[in-house]
Amino acid sequence: MAAFDLLRVADESLGAHQTWMDAIGNNIANINTYEPTSGNAFQAQYPIFQADPNGGVRVAGVAESDPQGREVSMPDSPLADANGYVRAPDTDMASEMGQLIMAQRGFQASVSVTKTAQDIYGSALSIGHKS
Repeated sequence: MAAFDLLRVADESLGAHQTWMDAIGNNIANINTYEPTSGNAFQAQYPIFQADPNGGVRVAGVAESDPQGREVSMPDSPLADANGYVRAPDTDMASEMGQLIMAQRGFQASVSVTKTAQDIYGSALSIGHKS
């Protein structure tokens, strides 16, 4: 591993975890987005990560939830069909919150690695330096 690979790997991890948190935030923000049953529901997005051959991680793609979502009874909604149903995303708030906690912890760990690497590199640079 080259001298600054630790920072590169931590930076890639920060980016991946930020992408994950952004997707979760968007999913949560649209959890109550309703559409007519004739259309598609909001599709939650889930980043797909892949190991980088040189270390680290990258976003390889994005998976989306089922566009059919679920039908919810909302007879007073202007979007409701003749039977009083609308299409809602098939997104579970508890699952999204669990994912958010994992993404935040990963982001925090990457920040910690970055800070530690900076301290190590700073100490290495100060070896032999007279005050």
